[in-house]
Amino acid sequence: MFDLDTWQEIWLTITRNKSRSLLTAFGVFWGIFMLVVMIGFGIGIRHGIMDSIEHFESNSAFFFTDATSEPYKGFQRGRTWNITMSDYDAIKCHYADKIKYMSGIIFGNRGGSTNNVVRLDKFGSFSIMGFSPDYNRINPSRILEGRFINDIDVREYRKVCVIGKRVVNDLYAPDEEVIGSLIRINGIYYTVVGVCEAISKNVNVFGDPEEMINLPFTTLQQAQNEGNKIHGIALAAKPSIDIADLEEDVKLLLKKRNSISPTDPKAVGSFNVKKIFDVFQALIIGINALIWIVGLGTLLAGVVGVSNIMLVTVRERTQEIGVRRALGASPFTILKQVMSESLVLTFLAGIFGVVLGVGFLAVVSQILAANPSDSMPLSNPQISFGTAIVALIVIIVAGLIAGWLPSKRALQIKAIDALRDE
Repeated sequence: MFDLDTWQEIWLTITRNKSRSLLTAFGVFWGIFMLVVMIGFGIGIRHGIMDSIEHFESNSAFFFTDATSEPYKGFQRGRTWNITMSDYDAIKCHYADKIKYMSGIIFGNRGGSTNNVVRLDKFGSFSIMGFSPDYNRINPSRILEGRFINDIDVREYRKVCVIGKRVVNDLYAPDEEVIGSLIRINGIYYTVVGVCEAISKNVNVFGDPEEMINLPFTTLQQAQNEGNKIHGIALAAKPSIDIADLEEDVKLLLKKRNSISPTDPKAVGSFNVKKIFDVFQALIIGINALIWIVGLGTLLAGVVGVSNIMLVTVRERTQEIGVRRALGASPFTILKQVMSESLVLTFLAGIFGVVLGVGFLAVVSQILAANPSDSMPLSNPQISFGTAIVALIVIIVAGLIAGWLPSKRALQIKAIDALRDE
């Protein structure tokens, strides 16, 4: 620990030229301020992205049909085909020990009809989808009232539906009871059993759930005279199973059951959610790396400024250093004095930068919380206590680096040469 005289000497040296010291300190302040703010925004972007996708069952995939691209067993390329309920049951049976959730998918409005939903004197155009209960576990929506579709609805072909919040706003008065009411969808009446809203406004596989009407997929299959056809399959693998492996197994089984070449890359389309998660994770890592590179570069510029000013200070104090050496000051004493001045200047500027950066992030966080936006992938841009400690360590290291070269320059000064210096 320094004695009082040492602290006074350091302070007098720093304040001897206030303008120069302030301008020098500003470079360090700005560098650490920008580093803290960019780290905070990087964390905010990570929160925003993960908040958008964390509700998904990440270890999941979706399967659809497409025209074949290879001839096989007498069939020409370009043949269209359909997934059937027997395919669905076969997948469920073959991979029962690997599948966590599974749902059939039926798309409504395939003819592009308008004003397809009517209630009393109100009507509108909404997306119609058919699912099983497991779909809301793979890609969940928040249930506001009532319930989601259940297994009995699917098994008994019940004419029930779950409607989105915006559907309620368009078809119902504010004081009307929604649960248990009837709406007409493509000429058929259904009982409303639930109201839902989107958990994420930014990421949804088949569109905004708040503008969608969900039916039991078997009911919609029957209403559209699809026979035993389904339009797609959603499934989630158990935690111990790699969805990429299960995805390939399901594709091969579908190809085998429908006389499709095992090497056909196009006939069975799929959408692997885990790959999307991995892309987002890589994006977050890349953003964080870029933030640290840019932030440390900005801070380095400030450190170079401090080092240059300390070199000037050492040059101005050549005679003083010579007198100290002549009176018996050890090299360590000179080294400690110069590096202490650099460290104090850097540390004071850095601490102020950290405090102001954290305060700025707190204000931004409050503004975002008071004015949430669906289009901005930014949420709670704050830095952790551990990150603040790292920032302080960076400041200390920066101060030592800034003082090292000037200290070496001071040690090279010979007492006799310094006393002759004009």
